Amino acid sequence: MGHQEDAIKLFLTEDINEAKELVKKLNLYNVERQEKEKQIFNDALSKLENENIHEIKSIVLGEDGWHHGVIGIVASKLAEKFYKPTILICFEGDVGKGSGRSIQGFDLHEALVRTSEYLDKFGGHEMAIGLSLQKDMLPKFKEEFNKIVSEEYVEDLIPIIKIDAQITKKDMNFSFMNELQLLEPFGEKNKTPIFVYKNLKIDSIRSLSEGKHLKLLLRDENFLINAIGFNLGELSEEYLIGDKIDIAGTLEINSYNGQESIQINIKDIMKSI
Repeated sequence: MGHQEDAIKLFLTEDINEAKELVKKLNLYNVERQEKEKQIFNDALSKLENENIHEIKSIVLGEDGWHHGVIGIVASKLAEKFYKPTILICFEGDVGKGSGRSIQGFDLHEALVRTSEYLDKFGGHEMAIGLSLQKDMLPKFKEEFNKIVSEEYVEDLIPIIKIDAQITKKDMNFSFMNELQLLEPFGEKNKTPIFVYKNLKIDSIRSLSEGKHLKLLLRDENFLINAIGFNLGELSEEYLIGDKIDIAGTLEINSYNGQESIQINIKDIMKSI
């Protein structure tokens, strides 16, 4: 967020009062970062609604006013969510700065080498890149980049889910969520933790948004858990009320009508063994 000097001062200070003040400032910066990250993420999702996410092979989005220090984190979340190579670009006037994240099996840096005629500068590696370009070059770059991704048949790549830990109902509380937030920001080298929760009973199951998404109410004895699976709506036909399932996913706080609850953002499901 552009306040790295305060972080350095915190490490160097020997004054406990100055350290406390710096911690307060850094916490406020972190809250600001989270808000900007959420805003950009929601902006990107809104843009993707107009692009038919199921048809496009890659995600390339640009917008005036997005914060350059945050778009890399959002690109990582979108790449993980839709399993497509993703590049987000923030524009200041006619100049754009971008950050990209890839998926296993697609060399993002090589794709930029092949589209370099549309770029001012770029750098990075197979899984993460940075770039700059002129605004009027974005449509041509986007078209050529998507063509390269299509030629690589990225839709045939199978996502690998790496489980960080198994959880139970004792972990489904706000104290645990606060501990997870201390690990932020999440990104390429600091992935959002993925948990597995086993032997859950389906209390209700339905699809949302004309069959796109999956909504579940799950039971662990007398404990109920909400779960959402984006772009997993077709699974509503594969599972029935009463089925016992194992779920892999991330934990998040869902706000609805002024009430907050913990829900599982589903990455994959299987029937319990």
